[in-house]
Amino acid sequence: MLAVVASWDLYLATRSALVLGNVGLVQIAPVLLFTFVAGHVADRYDRRRTAMFMQSAVAVFGLILAFSGEHRGVPLIYSGLFLIATARAFQWPATTAMLPQTLPMEHLTNAVSWAGGFREMATVAGPALGGALIAISGSESVYLGQAIFAMIGAYCFWSMDLPARPVEEHPEPGLKATIEGLRFVWREKLILSVITLDLLAVMFSGATALLPIYAADILNVGAPGLGWLRAAPAVGAGIMSVYLAHRASIGAAGKWLLVSVALFGVATIGFAVSTQAWLSFLMLFLTGAFDAISVVLRISLMQIRTPDPLRGRVAAVNALFISSSNQWGAVESGVVANLMGTVPSVVFGGAMTIVVVIIIGYLSRSLWEWRN
Repeated sequence: MLAVVASWDLYLATRSALVLGNVGLVQIAPVLLFTFVAGHVADRYDRRRTAMFMQSAVAVFGLILAFSGEHRGVPLIYSGLFLIATARAFQWPATTAMLPQTLPMEHLTNAVSWAGGFREMATVAGPALGGALIAISGSESVYLGQAIFAMIGAYCFWSMDLPARPVEEHPEPGLKATIEGLRFVWREKLILSVITLDLLAVMFSGATALLPIYAADILNVGAPGLGWLRAAPAVGAGIMSVYLAHRASIGAAGKWLLVSVALFGVATIGFAVSTQAWLSFLMLFLTGAFDAISVVLRISLMQIRTPDPLRGRVAAVNALFISSSNQWGAVESGVVANLMGTVPSVVFGGAMTIVVVIIIGYLSRSLWEWRN
């Protein structure tokens, strides 16, 4: 909901692709600043309380945006997005590291699929509801609704009952302990290859940042249509996640990962050149479906191969890569669209994704041979 309303308000206020692209820059800055500290916090302190506190902060910032009235211009929206991104930078490692504490390890891949499915269902409902609320009652109702749902999320974290981790597993303080997650990823070449592939592929395929332009000027579907376009990848990802949860584990994981990311790039190109709303929705649906395969395989690999005392810090490194790909992708899309036009920039991004798959598949033997 927040992504839809913030991008819509910014575009209506400025009609600038560059302003939309800079949303990514505003949200990547906290990740770059606080990722390693956030991972250390997740491994040293109570993960449940960390997630609860940060989700509460997200709710507070949403309320500020909801009641700011005429003062809710570009600076305030950017500031709100920066503070919310800071809270999420601390929340992500904590929540990611919590999952293996809740179930036996042999069920982890299946649980990752189900968790991804439910998350994508929420991602479907959010943009659709956000677009409808903008059309019916304006932006204020969307910011307020986002804050209410964030408070419900904080309550859910508060109500969880996780098993205590042994005290001796808590890492020692200091810079060395803080960056140990990065050192672990560097040593594990398969994990490094997988998250590098995701970083580069998604960074070039940042079409999501330009969706307000497609909705308003290319497809002419308005705010409700923008909500459905934003929801389309989540619909595809949710259905694919549920499918993966019901099938046996993917054996040739490395080959499937490379194929799915390449098809993600193909679908991005299809979306770029489409001038029909239904076809654009279908192409975005496919980007979500192919991305879900990558997400399930990547998260399962990292959770299984990472010892619990390091899970928060390794999750922080993963968050840095993922957030960097999403937000720098938004920046890249805005800059390239400003230089060469919206449609050519998205075509370029999809083509570069395919090139990245070919290069990493050629260079990384461990990825090509990886079996889950």
